[in-house]
Order: sequence, then C-alpha cells, then structure tokens
Amino acid sequence: MYTYNSWQQAGKYFNYQDNMVFYVDQGSGNPIVLLHGYPTAGYDWAAVWDGLVGNHRLIAPDFIGFGFSDKPKSLNYSIHLQTDMVEALLANLGVSAFHLVAHDYAVSVAQELISRQIDNTAGYKIHSVCLLNGGLIPALHRPVLMQKLLLSPVGPLLGRLFNEKRFAKSFGQVFAPDKMPDAKSMHDFWELIKFNNGQAIIHKLLHYIADRRTNQTRWVNAIINPPMTVRLINGSLDPVSGKHLADGYRAIVNNPDIVELPATGHYPQIESPAEVLHAVKEVTG
Repeated sequence: MYTYNSWQQAGKYFNYQDNMVFYVDQGSGNPIVLLHGYPTAGYDWAAVWDGLVGNHRLIAPDFIGFGFSDKPKSLNYSIHLQTDMVEALLANLGVSAFHLVAHDYAVSVAQELISRQIDNTAGYKIHSVCLLNGGLIPALHRPVLMQKLLLSPVGPLLGRLFNEKRFAKSFGQVFAPDKMPDAKSMHDFWELIKFNNGQAIIHKLLHYIADRRTNQTRWVNAIINPPMTVRLINGSLDPVSGKHLADGYRAIVNNPDIVELPATGHYPQIESPAEVLHAVKEVTG
C-alpha cells in the first residue's frame, strides 16, 4: 500500500491553464477515474488502489487547490473549473471512456460530468459511476462548524490561523468513532493541505457549496435519470452526508442502487476499504 511519500513519487504533472495538476496514472485495462473530496486529495484512494489496479487503469488527480497541485490565491475555485480540468486531463491522456468513482466534493464534479454526457456536449462516455458520501442533494448537506466559519467573513483570517491541531479536531468529527485516523495518517492529511501553502486558500475551496445551490436542478436531475449505472456507497455515521443523505437519495431516485455501511463515517474508502473495494468492483468489473 502506498505511503504519503511513495504516492507523491508515483505522480506526474499536467499543465492546465498555467496550473500544475498532480495525478497518479497506473495500470492497464478499462480506466477508472477516482476523484477526491474536500479538503484532502487523491491520496485518499491509496487503501483501495492495489485492489483495483490489477484489472484497470487508475487515474487519480488532485484538484487545483488541493494536495500536490498548484494552489493560486487569485483563482475562482468553481466546480466547473475542476470539471473542465478533469476533461482536459483525460483528453491529454487519450481517455474517452471510463468508470467514475467520486467522493464528497467530487460528487458535484461527477454530477456535472454526467450532465454534460446527457447534454451530448461531452467528448467522453462514462460507463458507470460510484458516488461516496457527498452533497448530492444540497438541501441535505450538513457542513461541520469549521466549514461554516471558513464560509463566513472571518474565513480568510481563520485560514491563515489554521493549524494542524485545529484541523485534526475538526476533521476527526466526520469519522466513525472507532475508525478515526491514527496520528500519522492525520499528519499526512494535514501535510496535503499545507503543501504549497494550501491553508491560505482553504476557505476559497468551499466555493462548491454555493455552486451546488446554483446548479441544484441540473445536478440533482443528473442522478435521477442518469444514462449509466450509478451506485451510492454511503457511510451511515457521517454527520455531513450520512444516513440522512441515503434516505433522501432513496426518496427521489427510481430503483436506487445503494450500498449502506452502517458502522462507517464520511470517508468510506479510508474507514472501510474492503467493503468499498467490493462495492466498486461489482460495478466496474
């Protein structure tokens, strides 16, 4: 299994609009694109990587502003920007058809990618989608206190004062009590945020919450009537988008495909990697 350092060493860089985007691209076969959540990075997929890479080409970028990618202070960190970047990266890699796995922040990118396929404006075909805990339905998203503070007028100041201790306290709230990251893992998460002075723009990355409200109809419709298999993998104990999100999803989606993990929190791929690996492989083959 990859460590923080070996993951960084395995990566490459792609230039998108003068921003260097870090990504890991390994394996062969039908591609799976793995997109990460806020405020972490593609390294989130390390625990399931080895179980998937034997049969597939895996591509996991760090969104602009996250992980090992560039983090410019002047950028408008919209979901549309990140979606455009993913499209450009895949085109650069010659990938026109793929399975998609998305968590948290990235479920909005997934919804926009699905919407573009529905609109016939996409230069790609998505074979299947697995969505892990995320704000698929904006009205059901429950941000933690730190996110609310970062969204407030004091957000820029709070970002500058953000440190590892404050991060660990806030971040730990979204995990199941008995599946909290150990001290080394928590430090690695912080290092991903701190890389390229990321704490200075961490408040700007929350632009996605406003994007979800603005694009609510388009993105919710994308999961109600998708043109491909869509599976929701949901950690029930997640206070942000746990059981209440799965219940809301079930209420609006016809014949919903939901894998519920009752003892898992917001990061199923980290907390319950074996279960997530099984659920993804059932869909992707």
